[in-house]
Amino acid sequence: MTVITQLKDKLTKLKMKAMLDNLESVKQQTVEKNLDPWTALSLLADYEIERRWHNSVDLRWRQSKMHEKITIDQFDFNHHKSRKEQKNKILNLLTLEFVQEHKDVILIGNPGTGKTFIAKALATAACNSNIKVLFTTAIDMINHLIAAEADHSLLKKLAYYQSPEILCCDEIGYLSLGEQGSHLFFQVISQRHDQKSTILTTNLPFAEWGKVFDSTTVATAIADRLVYNSDVLIMGGESYRRK
Repeated sequence: MTVITQLKDKLTKLKMKAMLDNLESVKQQTVEKNLDPWTALSLLADYEIERRWHNSVDLRWRQSKMHEKITIDQFDFNHHKSRKEQKNKILNLLTLEFVQEHKDVILIGNPGTGKTFIAKALATAACNSNIKVLFTTAIDMINHLIAAEADHSLLKKLAYYQSPEILCCDEIGYLSLGEQGSHLFFQVISQRHDQKSTILTTNLPFAEWGKVFDSTTVATAIADRLVYNSDVLIMGGESYRRK
């Protein structure tokens, strides 16, 4: 068995597929360009690092549960003055510094004003930066938590919503969450508060959150934690979809 064959076997056992796939190419470059062994090894390592990065990004995308990749260049900032006024703020959020600072992002506005679009653009940017994201609607999250509570797996499901660096919770305000749902939502927010970033979209101003949650007290407790360290964007204008 030749040395190169032995090396291929070892790379296979170590699951270094990119190094294995590029071994012959780097070997040829070593001869043609008279590369020293350390340069050749560094080149092989670069291939492996790049492959693993792309695999991680693909994993982040699958974990996110999103079905489309949204980028901010598709967003019409000229649709309404509120978009123009907040353009710099939105673009700054896309640097993802808010994730490092464990800040939340709250998008408030009527249907069709761009809340979900911005949330998905932030989520897409995060996935591309190898940041763990989970995108869900408020009612889906609560339904899963209620089901988990019924089959005694609530702690595991709460951990599922706690683990992402960014939790995108869409469409808060369209349906009442009830007493059980409100308390479960509060648990998610409380666990993530100052630990991870949460992005929320809602059609209701904070003063009307009592309509969604079981009581004004719960709504106030949730809003208090979210507003404490967050960027709030008010999206105005007519529905872009209707336009």
